[in-house]
Amino acid sequence: MNAPLDKSLREALEQASLEDRWTRDRGPIYLSGTQALVRLLMLQRQRDLASGLNTAGFLSGYRGSPLGSVDMTAVRARAHLERHHVHFQPGVNEDLAATAVWGTQQVNMFSGAKYDGVFAMWYGKGPGVDRCGDVFKHANAAGTSPKGGVLVAVGDDHGAKSSTLAHQSDHILKACLIPVLFPASIQEYLDLGLHAYAMSRYAGVWVGFKCVTEVVEASSSVIVDPERVRIRLPEDFAMPPAGLNIRWPDTPLAQEARLLDYKLYAALAYCRENRLNRTEIDSPEARFGIVASGKAYLDTRQALVDLGLDEQACRRVGIRLFKCAMVWPLEARTIHDFAEGLTEILVSAERGTVPMDRRRQARAARNRQVRREGRGRMGRAAGKLDSAGGRRVFPCDRGQGDRGPHRQA
Repeated sequence: MNAPLDKSLREALEQASLEDRWTRDRGPIYLSGTQALVRLLMLQRQRDLASGLNTAGFLSGYRGSPLGSVDMTAVRARAHLERHHVHFQPGVNEDLAATAVWGTQQVNMFSGAKYDGVFAMWYGKGPGVDRCGDVFKHANAAGTSPKGGVLVAVGDDHGAKSSTLAHQSDHILKACLIPVLFPASIQEYLDLGLHAYAMSRYAGVWVGFKCVTEVVEASSSVIVDPERVRIRLPEDFAMPPAGLNIRWPDTPLAQEARLLDYKLYAALAYCRENRLNRTEIDSPEARFGIVASGKAYLDTRQALVDLGLDEQACRRVGIRLFKCAMVWPLEARTIHDFAEGLTEILVSAERGTVPMDRRRQARAARNRQVRREGRGRMGRAAGKLDSAGGRRVFPCDRGQGDRGPHRQA
């Protein structure tokens, strides 16, 4: 028999509704990953109002699994979006949607603007990202509004569960010089999403937001609160006098110099200051390290538990675990500190080699430095291949679908 409920808890349960996902300003709500993307826009508007900014939101893209229901979700929540001054405009195709998003960052370059800035979100599946490369490159080079910002929600179907190809957008976004965040849970869709907009405004870049099938199509209870995320702007980055945001007039070569010389480093400084990448489990005598991002991070945690290695056991046997939320560009200082003193490092990732490639580059540069200074070297790095780049650590099992916790263990 169930114990009697506290009166306040019973009243809260009686008043609970699925509409809370749109109407509740603070507290626990239940929603899917797709709904979290839509709710994020409302949350950003609330944070801006609290900061004295009168901003508006803009949502546009083209549906495709695993982001096949964003438009339907936005239509159903249209009244709530309008209440938060968020406009939804479905794209005729991915390119036109991206171009419209680019236009939102130009609103305050002309007189007569009704808002202080417009924060925008583009959404589309992996193949749509492929075809938008030209728009992404131009728009990212041009920059973002200091009170706007752009989040690029990319739907990646790693297991080709509803696609003709298994696709990964990291490499396309990297080619466009767009930083990539990889949330591990629906809660992080809200938390990292707010960081994405803050980073976009600060560094003047579009920010990629990697949404994989297993997370974006799931549902979960999360905590919603406009003040939940504490955003800190870097103090160790020398911002150029004119800033990094969009401007007119501007030239292609000036945009390129600003992007390569400042913007990406500003994004790295933001990542470091807000500890987006961080050591989650440490050990005083750590010898073996694991680097994981996104869903693979949760799979790694579960695999460790399945092996009988909780946090206390990991510390006892010398295991150090690093959570990588910004997978590109990889912030070097944090990963250096994590790898110091380790003899072996395993990079756990579902597909591709973006974190692994950056990790090996960071290791090589660090070891060159420590040899000059006479200090200890960083550990060997292994991912799908061993540290020599030849023998496979994990079997070639792409055709078997998702590598879940049991297969990692």
